[in-house]
Amino acid sequence: MFNHLKSLQSSVSTRSIMSMFDADPQRAATFSARFGDMLFDYSKTNIDQDAKSALLELAVSRAVAQKREAMFGGAKINDTEGRAVLHTVLRNLDGDAITVDGENVMDEVLSTLARMREFANDVRSGAYRGQGGQITDVVNIGIGGSDLGPAMATLALAPFHDGPRCHFVSNVDGAHIADTLRDLNPETTLVIVASKTFTTIETMTNAETARAWMAGHVTTPATQFAALSTSAEKTAAFGIDASRVFGFADWVGGRYSMWGPIGLSLMIAIGSDNFDGFLRGAQSMDRHFCTAEFDQNLPVLLALVGIWHNQVCDYATRAVLPYDQRLSRLPAYFQQLEMESNGKGVSMDGADLPYHSGPVVWGEPGTNGQHAFYQLIHQGTRVIPCEFIVAARAHEADLTQHHHLLVANCLAQSEALMKGRSLDEARAIMAAKGLTGDELDRQARHRVFKGNRPSTTLVYPQLTPETLGQIVALYEHRVFVEGVILGINSFDQWGVELGKELATALGPIVEGRESADAKDGSTRALVDYVLSQRR
Repeated sequence: MFNHLKSLQSSVSTRSIMSMFDADPQRAATFSARFGDMLFDYSKTNIDQDAKSALLELAVSRAVAQKREAMFGGAKINDTEGRAVLHTVLRNLDGDAITVDGENVMDEVLSTLARMREFANDVRSGAYRGQGGQITDVVNIGIGGSDLGPAMATLALAPFHDGPRCHFVSNVDGAHIADTLRDLNPETTLVIVASKTFTTIETMTNAETARAWMAGHVTTPATQFAALSTSAEKTAAFGIDASRVFGFADWVGGRYSMWGPIGLSLMIAIGSDNFDGFLRGAQSMDRHFCTAEFDQNLPVLLALVGIWHNQVCDYATRAVLPYDQRLSRLPAYFQQLEMESNGKGVSMDGADLPYHSGPVVWGEPGTNGQHAFYQLIHQGTRVIPCEFIVAARAHEADLTQHHHLLVANCLAQSEALMKGRSLDEARAIMAAKGLTGDELDRQARHRVFKGNRPSTTLVYPQLTPETLGQIVALYEHRVFVEGVILGINSFDQWGVELGKELATALGPIVEGRESADAKDGSTRALVDYVLSQRR
């Protein structure tokens, strides 16, 4: 099937995307899809009806529908770890029964959510207090999925904040926690430690530092700690009362976990009602993914466009470009979601993949990126598909001109990537400036834009909790569909383990307590340099 798609792509590789609009005045409608008030436009790609049909056939042939049913039904599709994949259950607010190993897991999910609501409401109202008064600040200590999700969402939903200020610490670099705690009052700070096993070295190192900081000012620091963990024994040993420990099952992967206890900091910031709205938005996208026909199914279409650009066109990277400053952490969140999920080298049966797996995902908010890396996107030698994300309305009613300019820039960039500028157009511009001869030609060549650079655009009415839930769930399911088509397990992450193991072994060596003789020459030399500088 990939060979057929590559043949189709090869036959139209030099075709102008602009020419497809000339040939089909209805192209924008035909190559877009809606979910409620959300519009996904993929017409500015070189996908035509033949390619679209072949991509849809690919999704059918790879049993996407059947794998989707298995995931939502609680089957253990993460077969390298023998686990179900049920992050969608965390936003199943209607409580439909979901069975894993013969047990309905919804009772525990809804019970934990109710406990989260009660605790968040107590923190926000002052019923739960620090030893110096009402909680003014919350510090979430986690890493990876225990940090990126709530940090991204809390920033994104800033207009809905009416609770304590939220701060996030992830890096084991002491500068991160030192800078975060410096201006906080330990007597009115709640620390949330987010680690499923309560053994994550970076998280627990930061947690111990936070506890020591608090111990210098309050008599019982552990009473101002909460834990997002499944280890009752370790959280109790840390001194955290069971009433402030919120666990989640092993069928929730870290990068898919902010819908449950990992989202506690977000719930405290925006309130339980808005957090429910966030869950409702994701749940509505779940239903759309499960019921919409593939040719109108946003997660499926987004995935197929990604497959077309990466595996068929061989474009190695993908730029995520939200035109919303509050979504500044979204590219990093999607980077983890995609690259940790689909950055694999073997198929489900352990055989080497015969094609590339997931792309490199990166990006920054517009319009900042326009004054940084867009130069490479427009005129560089590599084609970089772009995914624009923008709201039709802003929250700042008194700053509408800002948003008009923001949207204009977003739409202009996708248009410019597609249209480009020919050499003749560039020559005319230089001639109008008075240039002639060889200098006119030289200057004109620097102003040529090849164009024909593909992009998609996701537009939604306004960034609300519901909308953010929809967007994140959309990309989660996109990653799932791509993984199914590629035949890989999107839900393990063995690639992060080796570095952890070696770091543990290197710890005593870097501290100077053990010899580096058994290490390779480069590592020995680097350790020697570090130790010499400390002396």
